[in-house]
Amino acid sequence: MNRANQRIESVDLVRGIVMAVMALDHVRHFFSSAKFEPTDLAQTTPAFFATRWMTHFCAPVFMLLAGTGAFLSRRPKSELAKFLLTRGLWLVFVEVAYVRIGWSWQLFSGEVMLQVIWALGWSMVALSALVFLPLRAIALFGLAMIGLHDAFDGVRAEGLGSFKFVWRLVHESGPLLMVGASKIYVAYPLVPWMGVMAVGYAFGALLQGEVALRRRRVAWLGAAVLLFFVVLRAANVYGEPHPWSSQPRGALFTFMSFLNCSKYPPSLLYLAMTLGPALLALAALDRPAVAQSRIAQPFLVLGRVPLFFYLVHLPLIHASARVVGEHGYGLGAVYVVWFVVLAVLYGPCHWFAALKRRNRSAWLSYL
Repeated sequence: MNRANQRIESVDLVRGIVMAVMALDHVRHFFSSAKFEPTDLAQTTPAFFATRWMTHFCAPVFMLLAGTGAFLSRRPKSELAKFLLTRGLWLVFVEVAYVRIGWSWQLFSGEVMLQVIWALGWSMVALSALVFLPLRAIALFGLAMIGLHDAFDGVRAEGLGSFKFVWRLVHESGPLLMVGASKIYVAYPLVPWMGVMAVGYAFGALLQGEVALRRRRVAWLGAAVLLFFVVLRAANVYGEPHPWSSQPRGALFTFMSFLNCSKYPPSLLYLAMTLGPALLALAALDRPAVAQSRIAQPFLVLGRVPLFFYLVHLPLIHASARVVGEHGYGLGAVYVVWFVVLAVLYGPCHWFAALKRRNRSAWLSYL
């Protein structure tokens, strides 16, 4: 059986859904007329908050399933390590040399944001070394990084002197340094993203074997992670630097406060809040009838070419906003533009997915 026949379609389907939702957040960024952060409970509306909150699933699920995909690739460990190392370094280069242009249209000046592709790349580099360890050790490494990093939330880069640079890279979002006319800003510190990918690699082992058994495994795991989030978040004792609180705007906003977890870096509870439901969705969608349905097909296509979609969608959205006018539309228009973007990109993604099926050239695996 070749690797193409070993694909678990529910993994591609969930990955495709989160890629589509990611595009919604980027359309909102470029097209919305709102002058406030969607998670600012003093100013936001439930609709804006929900639109932003949905997109919180994207980075954790994408990172987790990238690790899972590495395990399911069935490559020999030496070959897998080489691929992860080279692809990871390639992604770091892509973030700095290409993605920044999609955000800013500036090549040699402005702000260089080290975001999800950067974190994905370095996480792959770390996983390239971890794959030689026993699977349990990889899982323990990832879980420890996810579970313990919030213990250091009180450590601030400004108080670390010459170690400030390192702390920005691994734990605390913020400005890193100036290079010429460009300011480098770390949006995605590498901890605990490396841990999420390591856990995703170990998670791949649960997807082996009979379909009904893996569905039950994944469903129980997802339910346990979600319950863990609810209990620990309700206690307000650990795992999130911003405790939830009763809100003067009513019960709905108090519930929004409960869900309003930190992404930069992702707290333990942010990851539990997003990965728990994602695992439940993975279990629910792991059925041939679902994958073969018409509504699933576009998401399967996106899930098979996620990096290609990412690299194409950002300049398309930004260029469209420049043409029609940036930051000037209500939330309804944002959803309309999002639908149009997905429709426009489906054709190119379908073409590239077919190309990858026909052509097994190694360079295509880097896109």
